[in-house]
Amino acid sequence: MTVPAALDPRRWWSDAITADRLLLAVKTAAAAALAWYLAPLVPLAQSEYSYYAPLGVLVSMYPTVARSASSGAQAVVGLALGIGLGLGSLAVVSTGLPRIVAVAAVILVGVLLAGVRALGVGRDWVAIAGLFVLLLGGADPDGYSVSYLITMAFGVVVGVVVNLVVVPPLRVKKADDRLSELRDDLGEALRAMSSSLAGGAFDPEAADRAAAALEATLADVREEVDLADESRRYNPRGRRLQTPRDLGRRRLDALTGTADATRELAAALARLTSGPDVEARLPADARRVLAAAIETVSRLVTTPPEPEATPGELRDAQTALTRYIRSLRSLDAHEDQLNAWEAAVSLRRVIAACGPLSDPDADTAAR
Repeated sequence: MTVPAALDPRRWWSDAITADRLLLAVKTAAAAALAWYLAPLVPLAQSEYSYYAPLGVLVSMYPTVARSASSGAQAVVGLALGIGLGLGSLAVVSTGLPRIVAVAAVILVGVLLAGVRALGVGRDWVAIAGLFVLLLGGADPDGYSVSYLITMAFGVVVGVVVNLVVVPPLRVKKADDRLSELRDDLGEALRAMSSSLAGGAFDPEAADRAAAALEATLADVREEVDLADESRRYNPRGRRLQTPRDLGRRRLDALTGTADATRELAAALARLTSGPDVEARLPADARRVLAAAIETVSRLVTTPPEPEATPGELRDAQTALTRYIRSLRSLDAHEDQLNAWEAAVSLRRVIAACGPLSDPDADTAAR
């Protein structure tokens, strides 16, 4: 029986044991220990609640400095709202309301407030903090609430500072690697289409599988590029990078357009090569010209955007596409030629998507 990828222990291990994750784990552990050690020195907070400081570190440690700061602030705001909710419920309980009703009311209001998107990760802490104050506040709810909030906030500050000072995470190279992998996967998909078409054995199911794999890869790469852009914010290491801030985004846009056009090309080829009258729709000579055009475009896709190489590949791709268009115009009119022209349009879209990265003055050089 095949184990789904999401349940494969090897996938769990590869996701957990990475250089970035190991660094984050070590920094979080060190920050939590430091926060717990220093918590008794925090003014206005009772030392018996020092264990909330490591919890503050946990809610603020994320793969980027920007997300650490924003998530930590959101958590503190959510805690403040929850503590206010808990103190309000205690005031109502002091009037004689059964505590079980107060528990239900805190959960009800806390879950409603968790729907406020502006609170971010703080949404999850409203009901929890309210319940803690109600049930654990004891005889000194005010002292507990102040200690809870201040100690957690202190832990958040420690977490953000440690994340900023100790090797602040920068994900630009990883995003660049993933973009290069996607570029190579797209080129390989186009080469496979060209080879199967030239051999007269185009497999639409294999093309569909390749397109589906490209879609999954594209989603992963988009997430990595978003993380890379975020990792440069408030990051002193990011300011020293020589590459343009929007380079990854421009490469992603180009590859997204290429992936969309590649899927459309696969669909057009599937329709074009299905059925018994393939020769009438696209004769063998025209198929060979189309296969050659796809092969040439695949080289354009896989060529790194360098001033010396890319413009030449761009010209070759345009020339090959023009040759295919001329071959179509020389054919007799046929009602099913629409798919043949759609293949040309798809190749034109790939070339157009790669065009901006072929400008030597665009400062887009990448691996």
